[in-house]
Amino acid sequence: MKVDASKSMAESTGLEGPRNNGVTVTRRPAAPVTVDPHAAVHDTPATTTPSDTPANCSPKDESADASANGSAKDSTVALELRKAFREKYRHVRAVHSRSKPSCLSHDTTETPSFLGFRNLMVIVLVAANLRLVIENIQKYGVLICIRCHDFRPNDVRLGLALYVLIPCHLMIAYLIELVAAYNARSSQARSQKRDGSTSPTEEESRQFLRTWRIIRIAHTINVSAALAITTYVVYYHIHHPLIGTLAELHAIIVWLKTASYALTNRDLRHAYLHPVRGELDALPEIYQQCPYPANITFSNLTYFWWAPTLVYQPAYPRTGRIRWVFVAKRVGEFFCLSAFIWFASAQYATPVLRNSLEKIATLDYMSIVERLLKLSTISLVIWLAGFFALFQSFLNALAEVMRFGDREFYEAWWNSESLGTYWRTWNKPVYQFFRRHVYSPMRSRGWGHLTASTTVFFLSAVLHELMVGVPTHNLIGVAFLGMFLQLPLIILTARLEKLQSANGRLLGNVIFWVSFTIFGQPFAALMYFYAWQAKYGSVSKMPLSQLGTCPMA
Repeated sequence: MKVDASKSMAESTGLEGPRNNGVTVTRRPAAPVTVDPHAAVHDTPATTTPSDTPANCSPKDESADASANGSAKDSTVALELRKAFREKYRHVRAVHSRSKPSCLSHDTTETPSFLGFRNLMVIVLVAANLRLVIENIQKYGVLICIRCHDFRPNDVRLGLALYVLIPCHLMIAYLIELVAAYNARSSQARSQKRDGSTSPTEEESRQFLRTWRIIRIAHTINVSAALAITTYVVYYHIHHPLIGTLAELHAIIVWLKTASYALTNRDLRHAYLHPVRGELDALPEIYQQCPYPANITFSNLTYFWWAPTLVYQPAYPRTGRIRWVFVAKRVGEFFCLSAFIWFASAQYATPVLRNSLEKIATLDYMSIVERLLKLSTISLVIWLAGFFALFQSFLNALAEVMRFGDREFYEAWWNSESLGTYWRTWNKPVYQFFRRHVYSPMRSRGWGHLTASTTVFFLSAVLHELMVGVPTHNLIGVAFLGMFLQLPLIILTARLEKLQSANGRLLGNVIFWVSFTIFGQPFAALMYFYAWQAKYGSVSKMPLSQLGTCPMA
């Protein structure tokens, strides 16, 4: 029997079938629909009969279940009706049904993904720099030449000698602490046993300070000699800046490690000799694995010497085993990135620096700015490659071999909203050293935040000048000022960070990147290269007239 035309739209479109016991039978739209009175029973959804009801269900539970099932069925019917309506009347769909902001508007409730823009920027950067690569090779030819570097035999010999002798100062620090530990054991054996509830007596405090004064003088002479001897040899006797930089960096690392070793054991010795109730329990739990003075051993110091950290602890979190495949991957990354840095420096950075010498000599400021902008790209690429090679590849490989567990050598510094955040996150080992051994002790002694921060940046600036100015034989203060003058920018961007607004964070990140990529490293590289060329000429044996060719043997 055909459906009567006077029925409702739902019935005319075949959306509503006959009813059986109050339950509507729904069907997909079809034309025309013929209703079979004998088929109603078969088309009706299965309903719950008394025999299907569990014996432990009460009538109240059955009523609630029936109500819930009815609501679900009504919702399903409504959805089917709307779907069928849209399929039949396609031109009446409500496209504008609610208020919605634009995707890039500040009013949007969901932050859009910029993955596509990131991919576009990568493509643009690759295309633009590929053009510069082709232009560079067409203009200068291939500048890579291993035999052209002026590695003098005396430089190599002195560099190897310093590499072997510098760690001896760390061994001297171990001998000093060994004597101090022996003295601490003897003092504790002679002293009267206390229950740990009182502070040290006045006489005990004076004795401890006298002993610490002697130990401090010995440590100061030791670490100062390590840094002074290396600096003298590098500045006056090692010509090649690469060999000098590696030697000076090694000396600075040992200097920092020795200072941490001495200061940490000083506090542990005081807690061992004069424990106040609760102090020993307040020590970090991991220190219980190797308490003072059991930590003063040669093996403990040797592990600290090779561990990828500048902060001494009696014990460190350790991994269960060494993954040699992981080590091989990281070592491969390190050597590949080192080769890339060498290639980029020789092929692209050197010509830009050479072409800038005349502009600097004539004080052509517009040309100098143009050189800085051109140098900023390649210097940033080299720096990023060096960062990944050192902090991700080398330190992770070393940590895996040493089974060193804490590998947070850096954080997401590229998202820094201020320069202060950058300096706290990009080089965690150095940051942790200065915070633990310089900033926190000064704050605990009553110094203000600005004074403590100024001291930290002053010491860091001195070490930067030693690491850059000494190997290049030009202590011109650019590295020192570049580091020390970060404080005003840190204060400025810190105020932007405190605004807690998207614009403030964005502006802080922009200031960080501009100061980092244009006015930071490129300017320092240009100044030290100019000073080197003015004093010594090229570090390469290749004459300027033959730039682009390698002399044959």
